[in-house]
Amino acid sequence: MRSYIGRTLKMASVLALVAGSAQAEDVEVLHWWTSGGEAAALNVLKDDLQKEGIGWKDMPVAGGGGQSAMTVLRARVTSGDPPTAVQMLGFDISDWAQQGALADLDKVAADGNWDAVVPAALQKFSKYDGHWVAVPVNVHSTNWVWSNKKMLADLGIEEPKTWDEFIAAMQKVKDSGKIALAAGGQPWQEATMFDGVVLSVGGPEFYKKAFVDLDPEALGGPQMVESFKRMEQLHSFVDPNFSGRDWNLATAMVINGEAAFQMMGDWAKGEFLRAGKEAEVDFGCFRTPGTADDVTFNSDQFAMFKVGEDAQAAQDAMAKAVMSPSFQIAFNTVKGSVPSRTDVSDEEFDACGKKAMAQLKSASENGTLLGSMAHGHADPASVKNAIYDVVTANFNGEYDAETAAKELVKAVSLAQ
Repeated sequence: MRSYIGRTLKMASVLALVAGSAQAEDVEVLHWWTSGGEAAALNVLKDDLQKEGIGWKDMPVAGGGGQSAMTVLRARVTSGDPPTAVQMLGFDISDWAQQGALADLDKVAADGNWDAVVPAALQKFSKYDGHWVAVPVNVHSTNWVWSNKKMLADLGIEEPKTWDEFIAAMQKVKDSGKIALAAGGQPWQEATMFDGVVLSVGGPEFYKKAFVDLDPEALGGPQMVESFKRMEQLHSFVDPNFSGRDWNLATAMVINGEAAFQMMGDWAKGEFLRAGKEAEVDFGCFRTPGTADDVTFNSDQFAMFKVGEDAQAAQDAMAKAVMSPSFQIAFNTVKGSVPSRTDVSDEEFDACGKKAMAQLKSASENGTLLGSMAHGHADPASVKNAIYDVVTANFNGEYDAETAAKELVKAVSLAQ
């Protein structure tokens, strides 16, 4: 497969060289930013490139976890026609780099001093074999809880600091006849909740043992059993119609006062902002109780595919635009994430953004900035998907907690 992809990529380069000059200043971008808040953020980049005379060919593929987009990408590469840039997460980047599909961005990176301003934890995914192959757009963190502040105030609920307080708060909402937890019954969403739950139970060292080291004793031990029991608790607070619900529709439930909480990465904040809501006034943001000092992260990056010489100028311009401080501020204040650069001021960010930037800095310094399992920053896709299957089976009642822990050990072992 790899040799075939290598041949098709060479063919694509030859075809690009003989393409018409009208295409020389275009970038074709494959992504899954299709919700309202995401699309608004992406428009910032489109506008920046258009000011430089670079056209934008949009390839949106709906699906919040990106699996559908990766299916489309494989078909494009196999046919010898890769896009200029592809939104990508974590180990997916190194998988494509290993196949020889990605461009070398070292010159652009050196000109922009990326080595000095991008955290090492992100560079792990932006580089392959020491060479820059992708451009980090942002840093998202996944262990957030979002709340409707009016609903909580009306019910006399304060922001929970511990897991027991969180459960008591949701029980009070449920007793009032409202939906306590807005959720989407999709594997990646359930795994996103599981990220925070496992971290809340065992802390950063356990999280690393389970999801980075893939230690069978951690994967099947009592702390993992407790994590699955907590997932069962969470299931008791979702509404009966959660199955298959897209993440942004779950966010809308919190925005509209139908539900009190959502456990979701900070891309959810973009939906609140698009609805005209103000951080820590209309909606609250806090870490999954028990994880206040820790951050699980993912980073949206644009992996740059090999293109013909006539398209390299536009591709390089896109890479430079993404890494410019002005874009990083403009994009991330809309998207809900924080900049991938460490030298950007938090002045223009809201209360949740300032909190996120401070916590990211602290976690990076303290060694508690952890790649998210749910979003492909802890394990390769095969392992991640195996974990998804077990988490979903537990959340939907197919496995009890003890069975789920045993099945997790088996699934991860088979996936490696």
